[in-house]
Amino acid sequence: MAKLTLDDLNVNGKRVLVRVDFNVPLSENADGERTVSDDTRIRAALPTIRTILERGGHPILMSHLGRPNGVPDPRFSLAPVARHLQTVLGHPVVFAGAGADVPATADSVPENGVLLLENTRFFPGEKKDDDALAAEWAALADVFVDDAFGSAHRAHASTVGVTRHIGQSAMGYLLQRENDFLSRVLEAPERPFVAILGGAKVSDKIGVIENLLGRVDHLLIGGAMSYTFLRSLGHEVGTSLLETDRLDVARSLMERAGGKIILPSDHVAAGTFDNDAPSHTVSVSIPAGEMGLDIGTDTLERYRRLLLDARTIIWNGPMGVFEMPNFAKGTFSIAETLAEATDGGALTIVGGGDSVAAINLSGYQARISHISTGGGAMLEFLEGKVLPGIAALSDR
Repeated sequence: MAKLTLDDLNVNGKRVLVRVDFNVPLSENADGERTVSDDTRIRAALPTIRTILERGGHPILMSHLGRPNGVPDPRFSLAPVARHLQTVLGHPVVFAGAGADVPATADSVPENGVLLLENTRFFPGEKKDDDALAAEWAALADVFVDDAFGSAHRAHASTVGVTRHIGQSAMGYLLQRENDFLSRVLEAPERPFVAILGGAKVSDKIGVIENLLGRVDHLLIGGAMSYTFLRSLGHEVGTSLLETDRLDVARSLMERAGGKIILPSDHVAAGTFDNDAPSHTVSVSIPAGEMGLDIGTDTLERYRRLLLDARTIIWNGPMGVFEMPNFAKGTFSIAETLAEATDGGALTIVGGGDSVAAINLSGYQARISHISTGGGAMLEFLEGKVLPGIAALSDR
């Protein structure tokens, strides 16, 4: 979809309402003060915020944080985010907390400053896309910029509703980058195109698999979802996590795939879900009383060869229980292989909370073409769905 971008807007002297994704983890320090423990999402929004400031605009930022269920809750206040943002941005950040006179607070922001509104989910109308709430937010500004890809699949008042009450609405740099990368792999991928899907449930990724089958050259499966596929083909999976109500779907997908779906040929298995449990490598079938907790070395080598031969790669979902060091080899090896593939000229995209966490823990994040900031939004995009947060923006 050809949508307006930040570069299409004249923001000089204008107030710019910016939907960001500051849904970041918080922790308490020794003094009991809540602080930001991972500012990846905050830093991802800085290019858009800085550009608006540099071009003479006045950013008014809005975001959700956690799930406060439509009522003010100090545990989910964006106050700690405002303090952290001021530090990393280097500009004054004024925070409009719960109960604040927001229009008056907006008038008090310094010329080179930023206003951050309180958690959008403190308002029950946010998730309902309440029109009156959306109009109230839109009235604060002259134009709207959406830079929250992680919320683009939600038709909320702060993502869709505000666009009904403001003259121009455009993509920020983060949202534009996400849209460009994901559109590229769906519409014109350089081949071979390989997707890697892992995680716990086949049910979470049925739509993605169905949409990718006609586009990819290979679809590599890992994680607990592989056990549902294997069981659907008659293999024993012991006590591994299994979706028995998805066996028919898994079998149907395998039949329609024409050999594109590739399953693990060996597994690291143990008797209990415990990092210290004695483990060993087993072939395709997993013995009774044991569970698969990672892909095996033969599978890793097969997947590695296919990935290093690829020119376009998408990865969503871990290969095993990577939170446990003894069952993290598969996931971290995939991360290393993607970094090598990127160095070799492949386009690599990683998305989903666990996959992104694994890439960051592995230290290879700088060697990936694009790391998506939206797990659910990325999956819906890859399913071929139109994301309401993008569709609502102004057309070029």
